[in-house]
Amino acid sequence: MSRPATAAAPHSETQPWQRIVREKVAGLRFGVIQIVVHNGKVTQIECTEKTRLDESSGSPGSR
Repeated sequence: MSRPATAAAPHSETQPWQRIVREKVAGLRFGVIQIVVHNGKVTQIECTEKTRLDESSGSPGSR
């Protein structure tokens, strides 16, 4: 079960994992980014990219 959202970290510095997530999102057209948390700390970031096919031609969609 998920917990309710809480306020951001008390310090305003960008955490290293935040930079990584931003880079992954910027480079992703279709896909999923999962953030794994263990004991309240980000321990892993998983990125799965999907390739969408154009249904009419069966070839990858244009970028």
